[in-house]
Amino acid sequence: MTTNTTPAEDDASHDRTVPTTDGDRDGDPHTNPVASDARTAVETDVPSGASVHRCAYCDRPFAEESYLILHRGLAHADVLSETEREAFADAYAEEEADLGRFRIVALGLLVLLYFGFLFTFAVVT
Repeated sequence: MTTNTTPAEDDASHDRTVPTTDGDRDGDPHTNPVASDARTAVETDVPSGASVHRCAYCDRPFAEESYLILHRGLAHADVLSETEREAFADAYAEEEADLGRFRIVALGLLVLLYFGFLFTFAVVT
């Protein structure tokens, strides 16, 4: 599976890659490891004018360095150096903390919404 860079249909200035299943570029999976997991086989899009962070293993573009670090840890874990593994662990922990905060806030808003409707119903009826 490799990635081919194709222009966006609506905006040709975007940097976009689309995963394909036509095999590795040079046929050697050790020199060109790419994602075989559905979690990382998604289209990426970097707006024009934004800095592009490219994966050294599969050349996919990312808008933020943390996305690149997470991609490398998920898609190319078997070929990462110790420094890259540590960076992935740090980025993964930070992402988990952000998701945890999001879940707490979302739950709080749902509870607030529920009780808001409950009290509104109690007043109206």
